[in-house]
Amino acid sequence: MPPTSPSLLAAARELAGSQHYPQGTLYMVATPIGNLADIGLRALHVLDLADTVACEDTRHTAALLQAYGLHKPLLALHEHNEAQAAQTVVQRLQAGGRVAYVSDAGTPGVSDPGARLCAAVAAAGLRCVPLPGASSVTALLSVAGLGGGDSRFVFAGFLPPKSTERRQAVQALAADPRTTVLLEAPHRIVALAADLAVLGERAVTVGRELTKQFEQVAQMPASALPAWFDADPNRQRGEFALILHPAPTRADDDTLDAATLKTLDRLLAELPVKTAVKVCADITGAPRNRLYDLALQRRAAPAAD
Repeated sequence: MPPTSPSLLAAARELAGSQHYPQGTLYMVATPIGNLADIGLRALHVLDLADTVACEDTRHTAALLQAYGLHKPLLALHEHNEAQAAQTVVQRLQAGGRVAYVSDAGTPGVSDPGARLCAAVAAAGLRCVPLPGASSVTALLSVAGLGGGDSRFVFAGFLPPKSTERRQAVQALAADPRTTVLLEAPHRIVALAADLAVLGERAVTVGRELTKQFEQVAQMPASALPAWFDADPNRQRGEFALILHPAPTRADDDTLDAATLKTLDRLLAELPVKTAVKVCADITGAPRNRLYDLALQRRAAPAAD
């Protein structure tokens, strides 16, 4: 646990205080995802400046602030009251107050409440300022060893909780060759692992309890996920981030002839990516996954005439 002495806040003021923190502004403050030492000094400074701290759970946030020697008026703002509570925040901002918003862990508005709050503040013509911090997504990506010089990834977050809808989402992931980041709760991780197993040899990196005492990172083929979780019940505990690695390119997919590439480019000039890929695959017989990957690359950097 970090020190609760004034020295920590003094360091935050010294290092972060030179920046302007206007009144009448909402500050979206990322908080630790497990390890309290991961708080940012600028986050501490803003929490110290705030007139009100709006939060997902007042009990959780009160304990968090106390750990850093802070005591602030709290306003509950969570998924069940976000629209109504957002108006209270807007009123306080219009009166010139500084309001900080924190979720229970990580960055507000990213798989946590906060997005509707920011939309309401922006609609009122007021300012939102982000304060970045700990993230399970970037933390796990940094140790996944993806390589290949391609840093693109898709953040899918939590898949649907209902089994039928979740399986449909996994089928969509199977058709998408890109790196995909998922989040999951402990009571659904076994079901998710069973559904992901259909992806066979496609690599998955599992991050469990990231930044916490029992942090665990493991990589395996998707087909091995159910057995890995079943082998030790402790592996089913905690919060999870998972990285679905890019689909491997088959040897026979690697090279497409010039005519196919020309067809793809012409279709991309007139159609959305998915439609262009489907039509190109129907015309040329080229593998759809390979065409999709190439289409994304060519949209980012169009081919020369």
